[in-house]
Amino acid sequence: MKNILEKLKASRFTIISWVVTVFVVVALLGSTIFYKNTRAASLPAAAQPTESASGQPQVGEPVAGSDGSGVSSINRDLQLKTNIPERPRYEAVTYRVTRGDAMLSIADEYKVKSETILYVNKQLEDNPHNLKPGMELTIPPVDGLYYEWEDGDTFESVAEKFSITTEVKVDDIVNFPGNGIDLTDPKVEPGTLVMIPGGSRALRNWEADVQADVRVNNGSTGTSDFGGNTCNGGVVGSGLGWPADDHTLSGNPYGPGHLGIDISAPEGSNVYAAGSGVVTKAQGGYNYGYGNVIFIDHGNGYVTVYAHLSQINVSLCQVVGQGSLIGYSGNTGNSFGAHLHFEIRRNGTNINPYEIVQ
Repeated sequence: MKNILEKLKASRFTIISWVVTVFVVVALLGSTIFYKNTRAASLPAAAQPTESASGQPQVGEPVAGSDGSGVSSINRDLQLKTNIPERPRYEAVTYRVTRGDAMLSIADEYKVKSETILYVNKQLEDNPHNLKPGMELTIPPVDGLYYEWEDGDTFESVAEKFSITTEVKVDDIVNFPGNGIDLTDPKVEPGTLVMIPGGSRALRNWEADVQADVRVNNGSTGTSDFGGNTCNGGVVGSGLGWPADDHTLSGNPYGPGHLGIDISAPEGSNVYAAGSGVVTKAQGGYNYGYGNVIFIDHGNGYVTVYAHLSQINVSLCQVVGQGSLIGYSGNTGNSFGAHLHFEIRRNGTNINPYEIVQ
């Protein structure tokens, strides 16, 4: 009997132990499931990708991971293009001219002035019309020019030498990063090519090579140009107008090295007298790059010039009225594509045509 009682006690202890173990396991599993469910309920519902007006998917709100914890996405706009800030350029680059290029478009692309390109590229010979397809141009990083340092030069003397149109400051030369000058001991070895920011030099005035005849008008020629013949007096202009049908520029604006404007004018377009006056030059040929060219002296100190024509419809000393058809635009002389090169000279000096007509 005693053995039987002891066995019953042992069996009861075993049963109780198993019951307690099962209870603990069930409690742990239950608490785990409850924790997961309550955490998943606290996260926002997963947003589905939507399409924008451009048809590209947009990322929505943060969503729960597959395991019910963590975040599987970040709320941000989708960008297909990385925006890289523009960095300053300190070195020159080489540009190969292609058909259809003009000095103005190249200068705008690299954010420098047309005359800067003329200063640096000797093959252009200070003439923007010398631009040709296949030509390789050096484009400086900033407006100015390059100078090969000579023995005896100082920063002050170089700055003064190239302060033709604007003042060059010594600090701009020394502090320009592309020059690589040691600021603790600023000096330049002879033979070193140095960038002179803001520097300028005199450009050859090719326009002065083409001379016109003299108009005699009550003792006033209206121009400092002269030739072998003399035209008698005629009408005196009272104002100047636009010489072409198109009012846009095709290439070079007025500026150093280009003392006129290039007006859009396809081959054979009408060219009109900007004002009443007397024709003091009507000549075909190359004419120092002008090609077929017409000069009109307006008798009031103003002379207008029309170059690169395909055809001349007037003759020397002919009297013309404002708006008269005097020829057709073309691509003669040193011209890179058909257009009308138009100048205005006041008392023998070129001025910006935009100051007079637009």
